[in-house]
Amino acid sequence: MVINSRQELGDRHPRLRARRAFSLGVVGFLTAASVLALSGPASAASTLGGAAAAKGRYFGAAVAAGHLGESLYAATLDTEFNAVTPENEMKWDAVEGSRNSFTFGSADQIVGHAQGKGMKIRGHTLVWHSQLPGWVGGLSATELRSAMNNHITKVMQHYQGKIYAWDVVNEAFQDGNSGARRSSPFQDKLGDGFIEEAFRTARAADPNAKLCYNDYNTDGQNAKSNAVYNMVKDFKARGVPIDCVGFQSHFNGQSPVPGDYQQNLQRFADLGVDVQITELDIEGSGTAQADSYRRVTQACLAVSRCTGITVWGIPDKYSWRASGTPLLFDDNYGKKPAYNAVLTALGGSSDGGGDGDRTCTVSYAETQRWGDRFNGQVTVRAGSSAISGWTVTVTVRSAQSIATTWNGSPSWDSSGKVMTMRPNGNGNLGAGATASFGFTVMANGDWSAPTIGSCTAS
Repeated sequence: MVINSRQELGDRHPRLRARRAFSLGVVGFLTAASVLALSGPASAASTLGGAAAAKGRYFGAAVAAGHLGESLYAATLDTEFNAVTPENEMKWDAVEGSRNSFTFGSADQIVGHAQGKGMKIRGHTLVWHSQLPGWVGGLSATELRSAMNNHITKVMQHYQGKIYAWDVVNEAFQDGNSGARRSSPFQDKLGDGFIEEAFRTARAADPNAKLCYNDYNTDGQNAKSNAVYNMVKDFKARGVPIDCVGFQSHFNGQSPVPGDYQQNLQRFADLGVDVQITELDIEGSGTAQADSYRRVTQACLAVSRCTGITVWGIPDKYSWRASGTPLLFDDNYGKKPAYNAVLTALGGSSDGGGDGDRTCTVSYAETQRWGDRFNGQVTVRAGSSAISGWTVTVTVRSAQSIATTWNGSPSWDSSGKVMTMRPNGNGNLGAGATASFGFTVMANGDWSAPTIGSCTAS
């Protein structure tokens, strides 16, 4: 079970989701799954992080420690992004499951990885009504105040000097038209002042970290965003330490990018705080999804105090809303149209270095044998850049013939012994990703493996 970070109001915030099993297979023959690490970082203009850095911003991803051992996951993270946010590993239940007993192992793994790559790190999150261990809700007001301040101090001091910005308080306001505070152990027992106290405690714990308030459904001007705006305005007027406001920006067809998105970011920036897009994902696909991502990116670039964008995950398959395919990379780490839209909006080049970098390799395996025939499988693997198509030749011996094929579009030479296979819906491959096609060979007494030609990428 993977605990994900969004858990509010129906399909907007489901928090618990079993990891979705992901498999590719073809009936009638075996498949082999393997991954290959991407090559090192490309030029600055051809990666999200590099292009954002050229604009004085970061482009980050939410990261799960449990996926860092997956080579394509880590390689995509390292190549494309220059900032990380731990998805769940810094939340209260993860680091202080028992009172004043702290466990930082998984969070340390993410921080160490990010530091090794020179990435910014956003800390998420210190005070939040969700993913709280049971003991917190059972405390008296006096004990809760002590526990909250102790938690903030111990966690921030553990990472002092390593965290660029902290989400000090998360999702403290209700949805709807009231603009009221959300019921939580902190609100119910400590009152409105708990947010100010949390920020003052955070400043004392790490004077150099940016201190942010983070929330969702505040992307346009509405009752909820107005309530947050008024709080920030009051904090700035009274000298309460707050440096930034995070906008989660979870969008879908029912909750699209609002028309006043840029204007809303700007009005917060005009209060004298940075604004950050902290948990971006946009359900959909194709041109519509790409256009929404482009608009969000352009809005951030248009606001000088919008310091960066974080997408809430890397491939769609690990998203908390995976069925909505909301991220920039598909399940095989292929770059989606939304990726190209973001990169272009950032001023980068979407071709990943040009056609000359597009390569592919092939491998062959016999997968099944009967008395008069055998099945073969060819696996095509993209090189260090994404490809949009591939071509492979298969040559059988003189006595042999190919009876059937699948997962490809074949053509034949005049002898009928040389088959040229092209994709059939499986040509777009991300860097290091694979696709397979298969065929049945009538042996006619010759059980030799066919000759597989080199792969040509496009």
